Amino acid sequence: MNVELSGRGAGIVTHPPLRAALEAAGAATADLGVISEYRVGLDGQGAEIARFAFPQLVTSWDCLQARLRARVPDACYHLGHALQAFTTDGRRVQARFANGQVAEGDLLVGADGFRSTVRQSLFPQVQPDYAGYVVWRGLVSEADLPAPIRDQLFDHFAFHLPDGDGEVIGYPIAGPGNDLRPGHRRYNFVWYRVAGRDSLRDMLTDETGITHDLSIPPPLIRRDVLDALQADARARLPANLSAMLARAHALFFTPIYDLASPAMTRQNIALLGDAAFLARPHIGAGVTKACEDAVALARCLPGGTDLAGGLRAYDKARHAANHKAWTRSRYMGEYLTPQYQDAAGQAKWAAQHNLHTIMRDTAVMNFA
Repeated sequence: MNVELSGRGAGIVTHPPLRAALEAAGAATADLGVISEYRVGLDGQGAEIARFAFPQLVTSWDCLQARLRARVPDACYHLGHALQAFTTDGRRVQARFANGQVAEGDLLVGADGFRSTVRQSLFPQVQPDYAGYVVWRGLVSEADLPAPIRDQLFDHFAFHLPDGDGEVIGYPIAGPGNDLRPGHRRYNFVWYRVAGRDSLRDMLTDETGITHDLSIPPPLIRRDVLDALQADARARLPANLSAMLARAHALFFTPIYDLASPAMTRQNIALLGDAAFLARPHIGAGVTKACEDAVALARCLPGGTDLAGGLRAYDKARHAANHKAWTRSRYMGEYLTPQYQDAAGQAKWAAQHNLHTIMRDTAVMNFA
C-alpha cells in the first residue's frame, strides 16, 4: 500500500462476525462505537411514521483501522509499495512494486480493493459494473445540530424515502478519536441518488477538466456539484434532514458498482474482501465480509499445511458466502433502479421495496 489507511470512509455497522474477527486478531472490542437503539422512518415532512427496537452497534472506519493496525508490528507494515505486477509458477510468487522493490513468497493475498491489481491479473474479464446510482456521505457534529433535530434523530437509525429521489439513512457514530461522550459524537448522513452515466461522468470531472476513472478523490469534487446537492436537499428533503445535510462536513460521493469474481483463488494467489466481491453498501457488510474472508484464510492455512489444499478450502468456504452477500445487495439496490416491466411486476417490486422492508433489511446479514 502507498499510505496509511486512516481517515477513510465514515460509519461502519457492526455484526457479530466482525466482532469475532477483531477478537480473533487480538484487537480491543471495548467501547467500539455507539449503540443505535431504534430504527425510525420519516415521512415527507420529516415526522416519525414508523419505529421499532433494533439495538445495533455502529463504529467508524478510523476506529477499526486503528485497533487492527495496532496488532501489526511496524516491521511488517510497508507503506509506499504500490503493486504493479506479479508472476507465479504455482509454487513461488514474485511481486514487483512501483518503487522498484521486489518481494517473493509462497502466497500472494490480493486485498487491494475493488480496483484490485491482483484480480485484474487473475480475472481480467471481471470489471466494476456501474449500478446506476451513487451514494453521498457526510458527517455532522452532534454539537452543531439544533436541539429539536438532535433530540428527534440523533440516537436512532433513521430512514427516509424522498419521493422519486433515492433513499436517505443516518445513524450516530463516535466523534474524532472514537470520542463517545454525548455532545462530541457525529451523525453519519447517507443519501443514495440515481445518476445516469452522463451525469456520473460530469460528477467525476474536477475543476481542471480531468475526468477520473470509477471514483473521484473527495477534495477534487467541484463546488458546483456540492452546491447542487445542497440545493436539491432544500427542495426535496424534509427540513430536518436538509438542515442536517447543510451542517455536514467531509461530503463525498461514491458511485455504486457490482463486481463478482468467479473464484477466490488461483494457483498460489488468494483474493480477499472487495478485491473478490464488491457488495453494494445496503447490507452494511463490506467490512464484515472482508474480516470473515481473512479469518477463513487464516484457518484454512495453519502452519505446515498443504498450501494448495488450504486455498481450495478457502475458496469453498468463502466464494458461495460472498456470492450470497453480493446477490442480496443487488436485490436491495433494486429500490433505486426498479426493473419491473408491467403492472404485476410493479406491484411485486412495491411489496418488496418500501419503507418497512428497507428499515427491516438494511445493514442486516439475513441472507445466509
